Amino acid sequence: MFIGQYNYSVDSKGRLAIPAKFRSALKSGAVVTKGLDNCLFVYTKTEWNTYAKKLAALPTSQANSRAFSRLMLAGAMDVKLDSQGRIMLPDYLRAYSSVKKKVVIAGLFNRLEIWDEAKWNLYKNRTEKDGNEIAEQLGELGV
Repeated sequence: MFIGQYNYSVDSKGRLAIPAKFRSALKSGAVVTKGLDNCLFVYTKTEWNTYAKKLAALPTSQANSRAFSRLMLAGAMDVKLDSQGRIMLPDYLRAYSSVKKKVVIAGLFNRLEIWDEAKWNLYKNRTEKDGNEIAEQLGELGV
């Protein structure tokens, strides 16, 4: 289970250290892909395979299904932790997410999200401000 918020930096070669508490879950590799809200999603191999199968099952006859599958699947990259617990973020994923130097790694149960620190702070502040309204809407879904 991934939970918590962590501040890290991407080095000049595009490497990002993963919080130590998550490294064992990712030791056999991971998948990083374009996420929603212009962040990056990081999945364990097992979780990615489950998710990718759901995406592959979407109807190709529907434009939104094709577009979302392309975003998530074509944007994905296999990554391995190096000996220092870092992953390499490809240029195209850093460009998509505007990740340059300072990032926030957020644990969201079955995945990690990697955010440009400034974008995360804007998103977090807006979400915290609207938290009561969001909770009320989710209450209708049984959350």
